[in-house]
Amino acid sequence: MTAVTSQEDTAPADDRDDAGDKKRGRSWRIWLTRLTLVLGIALAVYLLARTLGRYSFNELVASVTIFPAGHLAMAGVFAFASYATLTLFDFLAVRYVGRRIPYPKVALASFVALSLGHSIGFAGLSSGAIRYRFYSKFGLSIGDAARVVLFSGITVGLGLAALGGGTILIEPDLAAKVMGLSRSVTVTIGIACLAGCAIFLLLAATVRQRLTLWRWSIEMPTLKLAAAQLVVGTVNFMFAAACLHQALLGVAEIPYLSAATIYVLANAGVVIAHVPGGLGVIEAVVMYLLPEHQVIGAILVFRFVYFLVPLMIGGIVFLIVEARWRLQKRQGEQPAPAGTRSN
Repeated sequence: MTAVTSQEDTAPADDRDDAGDKKRGRSWRIWLTRLTLVLGIALAVYLLARTLGRYSFNELVASVTIFPAGHLAMAGVFAFASYATLTLFDFLAVRYVGRRIPYPKVALASFVALSLGHSIGFAGLSSGAIRYRFYSKFGLSIGDAARVVLFSGITVGLGLAALGGGTILIEPDLAAKVMGLSRSVTVTIGIACLAGCAIFLLLAATVRQRLTLWRWSIEMPTLKLAAAQLVVGTVNFMFAAACLHQALLGVAEIPYLSAATIYVLANAGVVIAHVPGGLGVIEAVVMYLLPEHQVIGAILVFRFVYFLVPLMIGGIVFLIVEARWRLQKRQGEQPAPAGTRSN
């Protein structure tokens, strides 16, 4: 006799297979996130130890203990302002993908992802994995989470280009010295950076269909969103540069524009090299402004305020949130999706 299997008989098995595939997919992403965190933190610790290994413990302690408390406090204020501005990257990105998630949840995802991603390196991958972990809980799909990461990355690029182009044109000699290029070539790069920002705004105002560049395809944001990207991206780097400036003022009188020029150019190198926390890159560039024995104290303070403190806070918050989600899972509860489609 021939067994006849109905569609109803096979449906439960298919459902179980799909459920199993989804569960394995989630487990794989969770383990990838954890592995990225562990490897990134280990690499950051190694690079930091190698950078500081040239100095004795007494030299390191002396360079920090003599630092003026007022400049330390202001560096903290500007670091806080920078991370607060970074949350707007994600807030705008969520609007870009057509979803509405309450700002506190967006700010939580952004701060945890970036406070860890800045120190881990490969920010697009590391912070992107953490962002997906949060936004999947908030109701976003993999595709929407990827678009959030891409949108935020473009905002970073716009901020670098705008502030970098402006500071290069204002401080062309310093920029030329750092980049090892002639003054005319450096000025041309500055103009090109600002022109790129203007072209982006023009495309946002005129292009409504998907824009294809080589193998890449992107849906342009509205002009309002694009302008907001440019503003918050620039303001973030202005605050971060102000944090470095306060650290430098603790050891020498340095103009803000010089510090901003140095910081933006160093960050351009960090973005290209994906070095965790810019280890070694920022030090090398700042030495164009200060002697090495003065640089170490200022950079230690900057790293402590802008990278290490947020890293510790973000790590603790991440562990607390993960523990809460695991508790909810054991109790059979799932966080209610927070993302709703905007009209």
